[in-house]
Amino acid sequence: MDMMTTSEQIVSTPLGGLFVKRWRPTGADAAQAAPIVLFHDSLGSVELWRDFPMELAAATGREVIAYDRLGFGRSDPHPSHLDLSFISEEAHGAFSVLRESLRLDCFIAFGHSVGGAMAVCCATAFPDQCVALITEAAQSFVEDRTLEGIRAANLSFSQADGLERLSNYHGDKAAWVLDSWANSWLSDDFQPWNLDDILPQLRCPLLAIHGDRDEYGSTIHPRRLALLAGGPTQVNILQHCGHVPHREKTSEVLAAAQGFLEELPMS
Repeated sequence: MDMMTTSEQIVSTPLGGLFVKRWRPTGADAAQAAPIVLFHDSLGSVELWRDFPMELAAATGREVIAYDRLGFGRSDPHPSHLDLSFISEEAHGAFSVLRESLRLDCFIAFGHSVGGAMAVCCATAFPDQCVALITEAAQSFVEDRTLEGIRAANLSFSQADGLERLSNYHGDKAAWVLDSWANSWLSDDFQPWNLDDILPQLRCPLLAIHGDRDEYGSTIHPRRLALLAGGPTQVNILQHCGHVPHREKTSEVLAAAQGFLEELPMS
């Protein structure tokens, strides 16, 4: 297997610095192939991806780039609360700056949970640069199961030990991270949110991965993504799997991503 190099940096945006980590196989092909950009979930961070970025880079032979959204992980604190349009705003705000700073002339978007919805928005915002999209446990609308899962998790994480666990990854931003997640999704004004209007604009190939036991969203989500997407699609429902397939079914996710990306035209 090719050797792997890693690097870390801070990308400056008008609202604060974004922490970025990169994993790059040293083979010549990796330098020429479109890199994979990871979009983390509502409580996530670069560190919470754990070994998956390195494993994904090794499996696909592509550079993998992960970043902490503003207010998360090792990025700067968010100066305010999350606007209810925060999912679509990621594409035109922080990610747009990140893409320009890292000179990503082409990229593959890979998003987990709400990061999957953000990845959809980024793929449609940069149709000439995004060559493929992978979603994992992504939500495409506000489902009762999602809200029930958030209410239960919010209650659990609100306890002292829960916030302490979050602070291991987000430091003193942990309470903001938790509140932002619950307050946005549980807001009455957020309930009409969905990706129905944006999905037909998606032109690149889509792989939608979802666990059949996902506690934050039924398999309606990946099927809806595939039904409404404007380009070619694949749906992969993982059996006996919950909301974090890359941790629960790592080898299956890696194999699915590898096979999907190998079918792409040269990119």
